[in-house]
Amino acid sequence: MCGRFVVADPGVRFVSEIDPDIIADDLPEPSFNVAPTQQAAIVACSTRTDPPTRRVVSARWGLVPGWAKDLSAGARAINARSETAATKRTFSSALHARRAVVPVSGFYEWQERDGEKTPQYIHPQDGGPLLLAGLYEWWRDPARAQDDPARWVLSFTILTRAAEGPLAALHPRMPVFVDVDHARAWLDPSADDPSSALDACVADAPREARRLAWHAVDARVGSVRHDDPALIVPVAS
Repeated sequence: MCGRFVVADPGVRFVSEIDPDIIADDLPEPSFNVAPTQQAAIVACSTRTDPPTRRVVSARWGLVPGWAKDLSAGARAINARSETAATKRTFSSALHARRAVVPVSGFYEWQERDGEKTPQYIHPQDGGPLLLAGLYEWWRDPARAQDDPARWVLSFTILTRAAEGPLAALHPRMPVFVDVDHARAWLDPSADDPSSALDACVADAPREARRLAWHAVDARVGSVRHDDPALIVPVAS
């Protein structure tokens, strides 16, 4: 968890409450089946400016740490366990300096019953955006020339925690959901203790989870070849 998500509307309303300073003009198109290694919009706070700026930018799903030899490292880091992010080499540096928020419409989880797995679409009942705590990182491609802008790859991961309440019946893990206040605090680069900020988000996630509803959807979502609005339409379970 989480292995697929939906961004049905990448518009400004998804991030307006976080008060971004800059919104990139190359954000990905809406997608009903965002998969690992694909691009998605994230909110990241850049400390390279004074004052720091909140930027909505496109990033590759699957965090590639700066020390990785190649992009394949990201396939193993689409999620980061909140319990160990501070001590894992892949995520510890990003936790302290490169925190992100991932705005989505909802996400998919596969519920197992009697040996069969049925995809479920999980989303806010009010139809609004869902904000997930994440981390981001920059990786430089050593195969590209120094003056090639494409040599820098921006990637991200989604933080998870143990599932609580009804969601636990779907999967033992769930994303770290954040409300607007926690999202702003999470993005604050001046936070003295990022681990405490993470603990606060983790503790509040079950309350945010109460906003969610879910229903069974077409098994087509299991293939990245399919990406259309019909993927989130309820089907008989």
